[in-house]
Amino acid sequence: MIGRLVRSSDFERVLRTPPRARSAHFAIHHLADHPTRPGRPIGTKLSTDGAPHRTKPVDDCAQPVSGLWVGTVVPKRHARRSVTRVLIKRQIRKSFGAHESGLAAGLWVVRLRAPFESTAFRSAASLVLRRAAAVELDAVLAEAVGRSPAR
Repeated sequence: MIGRLVRSSDFERVLRTPPRARSAHFAIHHLADHPTRPGRPIGTKLSTDGAPHRTKPVDDCAQPVSGLWVGTVVPKRHARRSVTRVLIKRQIRKSFGAHESGLAAGLWVVRLRAPFESTAFRSAASLVLRRAAAVELDAVLAEAVGRSPAR
């Protein structure tokens, strides 16, 4: 099952890594890690405050990464209409579902880095745009699967 990235701190961590694969419109970033967990609200005390202090919280102990989380970045400057942004996000999730078995565990972010030419795709949610995005996403994901992690 594929989870969704929702925390801005996770997006920032993944986007600091170099792209694993690029195409004319998309860039894919990967980080072999877990999503961050929400912190404790400020001003609350734990019932274990008097307990001996450990060097690392149990939640932060090194554990093998075993999950797939996907985030999408589709800025308004590249897809003005919300219909187009939603269409592209759906195509991204669909492509990840198709390539799920070959992808390394961790955090993945797909970023729309250039707009689709509006003269070629007159409708904001046309079938032609959907197919063009799907073909390009499949190709760039295949490249990302075949490439070793960027270091």
